[in-house]
Amino acid sequence: MPYARPDALVSTEWLATHMNAPDVRIVDGSFFLPAQKRDPKAEYAQKHIPGAVFFDIDEIADTSSPLPHMLPSPEKFSARVRKLGLGDGNRIVVYDTSPMTGACRVWWMFRAMGHKDVAVLDGGLPKWEAEGRPVTDDPTAPRDRHFTARLDNTLVRSIDDVRGLLDSKREQIVDARAANRFRAEVPEPRAGLRSGHMPGALNLPYTELLDPGTGTMLPAAALQARIKAAGIDPAKKVTASCGSGVTACVIGLALYLTGAPEAAIYDGSWTEWGGRQDTPIVTGAA
Repeated sequence: MPYARPDALVSTEWLATHMNAPDVRIVDGSFFLPAQKRDPKAEYAQKHIPGAVFFDIDEIADTSSPLPHMLPSPEKFSARVRKLGLGDGNRIVVYDTSPMTGACRVWWMFRAMGHKDVAVLDGGLPKWEAEGRPVTDDPTAPRDRHFTARLDNTLVRSIDDVRGLLDSKREQIVDARAANRFRAEVPEPRAGLRSGHMPGALNLPYTELLDPGTGTMLPAAALQARIKAAGIDPAKKVTASCGSGVTACVIGLALYLTGAPEAAIYDGSWTEWGGRQDTPIVTGAA
């Protein structure tokens, strides 16, 4: 069965055919946690898909916040992406080297800022390279373009929003972290965070939505099965959470592809919730 909304995902074959189209812009959205000790910007400089620009989610962010890579203001987002040559009318294709995590975050950021013509490269740079497709270390010199940012508040949730949702249950809270972190069986990788999950949250580890061999999104039927197995009602809106608001966006993409209501992302995620002493936490299974 096909995806209900296939526009959010493009294949390596599609990109190879359309990468030189005048309206297509390619973005490297690679991201790594500090513990991984990898520098995505340096790796981009060493090799990237020809024509790609680097989108730094730690810099195109609210850098005044103590929390990592929080969504910036529309004004800052617009100013930064204009400099990257990303503008109104562009078909933006985002990839990463993970694959899929940083790219899904950038995909969500563009949608949250009102730009809906954005897609993720299925399988990212690893699949692209495995197929012998071209990479380069030549720098991309973008030309400024006009970008209109309009924040879509239906796609973003704050800590106060989430507190209200736990009480009202108007939306499902779905946690993308690994099951052993969700159940508090292992410590959080970020120092100073309590372990566990929000009361009433469901757990759908983002890795269960990807093919472990290719790093691509699972087919539509398999995605629907994983969503159902996690206890998620596909007809009801989801607010997705994770460690710091990145892998939650993989859940967002999966729900979008299957035709479910478009998910919101709890931007502060567990870094905020688990880092405070005034937020309720439970342990064990959902």
